[in-house]
Amino acid sequence: MSIAIIGWMVGGAGALAGSAGAALYGLTVKAQRPRLVPNEVEPSVQYESVEWKSEGKTIKGWFLRQAAADHSTPGPVIIIAHGWGSNRSRVLRYALPLYKEGYSILMYDARSHGESEYYKTPTGLQFRDDLLAALDWLRTRPEADQARIGVLGHSLGGFGAVLALDVGAPIAALVTDSMPVKFATMIGSELRRKKLPQFPLAQLLPWMMIMRSRIPRSMMKRANPARILMDNASDRQTPVLLIHSRKDRFIPPTELSHMLSRAPNLPHLFVNAEGHSASERDPAFWPAVTSFFESGLQKK
Repeated sequence: MSIAIIGWMVGGAGALAGSAGAALYGLTVKAQRPRLVPNEVEPSVQYESVEWKSEGKTIKGWFLRQAAADHSTPGPVIIIAHGWGSNRSRVLRYALPLYKEGYSILMYDARSHGESEYYKTPTGLQFRDDLLAALDWLRTRPEADQARIGVLGHSLGGFGAVLALDVGAPIAALVTDSMPVKFATMIGSELRRKKLPQFPLAQLLPWMMIMRSRIPRSMMKRANPARILMDNASDRQTPVLLIHSRKDRFIPPTELSHMLSRAPNLPHLFVNAEGHSASERDPAFWPAVTSFFESGLQKK
């Protein structure tokens, strides 16, 4: 075989590999771009439009502040953190019932969601950092009792909140609803939503996303909700209630079962509402959540 033919073959293989790599990168960008859903509904109670910065990007939110008789006395606040491809108006289903229970509510659009600023490489770590920025903003509000800040996180919002516990976030009580815990589950769910093939993308995209987002391998090892919550429970730190629907076909209930197989004593609730964004419709949801926050956010 001549040197020219060998060179042509090597060059062709290199071009093919380059094309495949470019195609994989393009699919990674597509899978890592959350759908942009506008906020089409506003709170039915009095609220303040607010904003702050998260890693230099503008976050837009609503503060549903309780009109307390004594404005000099700070009160409890619950932060509502939405999931991937969602926005703050879609989690009003949590906010309004909790507001009626007497809590001030802070809700916001994560970066690259709703009305907040675009961010090139959103991940679960970004959801953590956006929540940490929200907690920082609450420190500027005299109405907020810094010792009584709760969080309710849906889906990836819950995942980000658990990661925030790992870096000492001042959360007094945390509820997660329909939270994914395995990276493969998150990737697989988004591939189904975007109608992309599971194989081989479910195996290749995680690696490409980590590279594109420049997430250190050490950080990926730490981003383990089961380990974080076991550490949290052993130190008797933040009370946590984990909720998941048995009829969630987007993020399956096996995610919570996976957690419980490693930490069976974690407080949890399985509900039977149909879908990924419907747990609050189950009759068991609100009694459990309101009782949990009442206990976790009571004045010391």
